[in-house]
Amino acid sequence: MDDALQRGRAAYERQAWADAFAALSDADRASPLDAEDLDRLAAAAALIGLDDASAAARTRAFQRFLDRGDSRRAAASAIWRLLSLADQKHRQAEAAGWLARAERLLASDAEDCVERGFLLCLGGHRKASEGDIPGARAAFVEAAAIGDRLRHADLIALARHAEGRAMLWQQQTAAGLARFDEVMVAVTAGEVGPIVTGIVYCSVLSACHDLFDLRRAHEWTDAMTSWCTAHPDMVPFRGQCLVRRSELLQLHGAWDDAVAEARRACERLASSDPTESAAAFYQHAEICRVRGDFEAAEEGYRQASRAGRRPQPGLALLRLAQGDAAAADAAIRSALHETKGQRARALVLHAAVDILLASADLAAARAAAGELAELAERLGAPALRAAVAQAAGAIALAAGEPRDAVGLLREAWELWQDVPAPYEVARVRALMGSAYAALGDDEGARMEIDAAVEVFEHLGARPDVERLSTLQAPEIAAPSGGLTGREVEVLRQIAAGKTNRAIAAQLSISEKTVARHISNIFTKLDLSSRSAATAYAYEHKLL
Repeated sequence: MDDALQRGRAAYERQAWADAFAALSDADRASPLDAEDLDRLAAAAALIGLDDASAAARTRAFQRFLDRGDSRRAAASAIWRLLSLADQKHRQAEAAGWLARAERLLASDAEDCVERGFLLCLGGHRKASEGDIPGARAAFVEAAAIGDRLRHADLIALARHAEGRAMLWQQQTAAGLARFDEVMVAVTAGEVGPIVTGIVYCSVLSACHDLFDLRRAHEWTDAMTSWCTAHPDMVPFRGQCLVRRSELLQLHGAWDDAVAEARRACERLASSDPTESAAAFYQHAEICRVRGDFEAAEEGYRQASRAGRRPQPGLALLRLAQGDAAAADAAIRSALHETKGQRARALVLHAAVDILLASADLAAARAAAGELAELAERLGAPALRAAVAQAAGAIALAAGEPRDAVGLLREAWELWQDVPAPYEVARVRALMGSAYAALGDDEGARMEIDAAVEVFEHLGARPDVERLSTLQAPEIAAPSGGLTGREVEVLRQIAAGKTNRAIAAQLSISEKTVARHISNIFTKLDLSSRSAATAYAYEHKLL
C-alpha cells in the first residue's frame, strides 16, 4: 500500500494523471486513503474523464475533512465538486446543494482565503443568472482581488475570465475580449491548474463562438492543442466544448478532426446530459451533409430534433443538396419566422440566401441579406462580414449583374481567407467562376472553378465536386463519350506525351485534379492506358 501510495503521489506531482489514478486507486483498495490523497484521486480521475470515480472520491474527501474538523478544506472539496457540475444543467439541484454546504462551512470564517474567492465567483454566476450583471461583475472583481493577494493562479484565472464574461454581458466587448486574452496567456503558459484550464478555455471558446470571433477562437484553440499534446492522457474538454471545437475545426478545414470531436460529444452528452446532446447530433449531421453522407446527416438531424433542437438551417440545406428545392424553401421560411437568437438567426439568414436564390425569390433573398448585414454591423465580426459580401455577390449574380458580383465576391474571398475558412473560400470561388463565365471570360471562369474543385476534393466535399463537374470547362465539339472541355484538354496533353506534372503546369491546376480528369477520361472512353488514350485522340482528330 505504501509503495502504491508513493507512486501515486509522485505521478500526481509530475502530472501523469492516468498513472496517478491507477496507483492511488490501488492504494485506496489496500487501505482507505486520507482526505488529501482522496482529493488527488478525485482530480486525477476527472482529468482522465472518469467523472463518476472523481465524484465518489471528492465526496469521500469532503467527509474526511469534515470529520477531522477542517471546515475550510471540506469547503474546498465541496467547491471542486460544484465546479464539476457547473455545465450539467440536469443536475443543478445537486450543484445548489454543494454550494449551500460550502457557504455554510465558510460562514463563520472571517479570514481571507482562496475558498471564499471561489465562492464569490460562484455567487457571481448566480447573480448573473438572476439578471444582476453589475452585482455579478463586482463579485468577480472581489474574487480576483483575493486571488491577487494570495497569489493563487487558479482563482485569478477563474475570476478574471468571469469578469470578462460580465463585460460582454454589459456590451463592453473589446474590454471583455482583452480580459480573456490576458487570462488565456496565463493558461497556455502553464501557470493555471489543468481543471481550471479546461473550464476557462471552454468558456472563452463559447463566448467567441457567440460573437462569431472565429479568429480569436482559432488562435486560442491552436495554443490549447499544443498544451494538450504535453498532457496526452488527459480528457480536458467536455460536452458543449467538444461541439464548439468541432465547429471550429470544420470551419478551418480539419474535417476528420471535426468528425472525431463531434462523435465524442455525441457519446459523452448522450450518456451524461441527454438534453444537451442535441447540439452534438446537429454538428455531426452538418459535417456528414457537406461530405455527401446524406443518410447519416438525415439521422443526425432527426436525433437533434428528438433531443429538442430544431434541425435548421442544416436540414433545409440538406434538402437543397438532394435536389428538393421546394422542401428546402418551405423549411427555411419556417426557420426565418421562428428563429430569434442572434447567433442562430445569423446562421439561418446565411443559409436562406442560397435557398431563396435557388427558388428564384430574389426579393426574399435580398431581405435576408439585408438583415444579415445589420447583424454583421452590430457584431463587427469578420466572418459575418464575409458572409454578407458572399450573399451580396450571389444576389448580384442572380440579378444579372456579374461585374458587380465579381467585386463583392472578391471582398468575400479576402475576408474568408483571413478567418480562415477554406470551404467558404471555395464556395465563393465557384460563384466567381460563374460570374466570369457570364462576362465571357472563359479562362478566368475555368481557373476559379478548378481552384474551387481542388479545395472541395481535398476537404471531401463530394456534393460540391459533383455540382461543379459540369462547370469546369465549356463543352467543346468533342468526341463521343461525353468528355467535358477540360477533359478534352487533358486528353490532348496526354497525346502530346506530357506527364501529370507538366499537364498541371500547362493548365494551372493541381496534379491531383489532373489525375481525377484522367481517371474520368479512362472511365468514359473505356480506356486502360495513356497509349490507348493517345490513339483515341489521334483517331478522333483532337490534336
